[in-house]
Amino acid sequence: MNWIFQLYQTNPTAQAIAILAFVCVAGMSLGGIGFRGIRLGTSGVLFAALFVGHFSKPIDHKTLEFVKEFGLILFVFCIGLQLGPGFFASLRDSGLRLNLLAASIVVLGALLSVGVGWLLGVDSAAVLGVFSGATTNTPSLGAAQQTLSSFPNVSADRAALPALAYAVTYPMGIVGIIGTLLLLRSLFRVDVDAEVAALRAARPEGQHPLKRQTLIVENPNLAGVPIGDVPALIESGVVVTRVRHASDGTVSVATRTTPLNIGDAIDVVGSPLGLSRFQQVVGGIHPDSPFPADGPLQQTKIVVTRKEVPGRTVRDLQQESLRHVVITTILRGEVEVVATPDIALRFGDVLQVVGPQADIEHAEKVLGNSVQALNETHFVPLFAGIGVGILLGTFPIPIPGFPQPLKLGLAAGPLIVAILVGRLGRIGGLVWHMPRNANLAFRELGISLFFASVGLLAGPTFFSAVLSATGVLWLVSGLCVTVIPLLVAGVVARKVFGMNYVELSGLLAGSMTDPPALAFAGSVCRSESPAVAYAAVYPLTMLLRIMSAQVLAVTLCG
Repeated sequence: MNWIFQLYQTNPTAQAIAILAFVCVAGMSLGGIGFRGIRLGTSGVLFAALFVGHFSKPIDHKTLEFVKEFGLILFVFCIGLQLGPGFFASLRDSGLRLNLLAASIVVLGALLSVGVGWLLGVDSAAVLGVFSGATTNTPSLGAAQQTLSSFPNVSADRAALPALAYAVTYPMGIVGIIGTLLLLRSLFRVDVDAEVAALRAARPEGQHPLKRQTLIVENPNLAGVPIGDVPALIESGVVVTRVRHASDGTVSVATRTTPLNIGDAIDVVGSPLGLSRFQQVVGGIHPDSPFPADGPLQQTKIVVTRKEVPGRTVRDLQQESLRHVVITTILRGEVEVVATPDIALRFGDVLQVVGPQADIEHAEKVLGNSVQALNETHFVPLFAGIGVGILLGTFPIPIPGFPQPLKLGLAAGPLIVAILVGRLGRIGGLVWHMPRNANLAFRELGISLFFASVGLLAGPTFFSAVLSATGVLWLVSGLCVTVIPLLVAGVVARKVFGMNYVELSGLLAGSMTDPPALAFAGSVCRSESPAVAYAAVYPLTMLLRIMSAQVLAVTLCG
């Protein structure tokens, strides 16, 4: 057994990998233990790493820094890819309110860092580390250290204080954020399942469950009018799929050029409100509505997997390649929408198609419909996106009045790029699609590596610093900076704005740029909705935290 204990001397790489693997296994096992329905989840890796880091042989510092940054980049990039398609829509819906609340949390945290640090006599250089660690924001620590290094009056010992204060307050910052989420849940007696259901019910009109209805053409002004020219067709957001002609009882595909006649029965798909609006123009509801989906026309689902299709609109396809079929609905992720003419298709969209069998087979060739292609992870776009994100994160942005250029950091850069490419879907021959299972796997891998590295880095000094008088002051300061802004913003958001707890948890995690809190919120809510609010506030919050750290460094130590 001696060879195991000699790995550090004989094969340090194997030793580092073995410790990381052990920490992840132990942490995930710890995170799987439930108490009154609450589990730490992947966050358990951090606590296992702190314990192992305190007692185990040290791993090379540069190795852990690499693993930490790589894990974080992988995590945020996969989040951005998944949230990209709905990110800008979320900004339009409630982004201003969310970002104002997040900005208030940042500003209040910065003011508390200065105020509590002054009251407790914390060194001004350590205040910078408390601000970064308590808000779990690594890029702000780097920005503060860079600014601090430009001051000739700051000694080497004081220059080391931000990193140590960060190491002490960071783990407790994560605990404080998660604890605040639980405290708010208890304070307002939140029923998480009811909150998730309420959030779904409050979705925009286009995201409500769709219905199929059969209408009778009774409006005399529609006699001889092609379906594509019917008033309110576009405005109501519905799609006409079939026409049962009153003249001979035959059923045909409802293309845009199909003329209507009085007495025709038309099958329509749309939201309840859209169907009601369209009915007011067309006529009445057929007594046997909806008609059975049978007869000479077939109905099937086709998945978009051909690289040439993403980015093209439904109108383009139906005017060029799919003239004799109708695309009725599009299932995108967990949301089903009506296939209106101007909607652009994305890789992985599931299309509901109606038409003759021969034309449906042609549509499958045009759209792809390959299960193998759908489940394939495209690694070239993945690494290309990460590379561009790193370049963006390390690009220096000069800000007037600041001694050091602003940098977004290795978390915000890849996240912003992933959101953009996830929204675009395709750039040239690169398809920015990742299967859901692969996305979840990469996210779990990334956050686990990040937790393990942070805990192992802080482990050797964590317990001694925590137990010292100075460490206790740092911890008290950090808890104030963590908890008070979140509690104030949480109470205001809930009581004044009536914000849903699911959305609120994502907002609070995003205002702290804290992936562990996001992972915890997602596991508690059993929903991806917290991640939408998280991504909506993350970019602005990251900028504000970096700038706040530099302002504090100039103000306190300059």
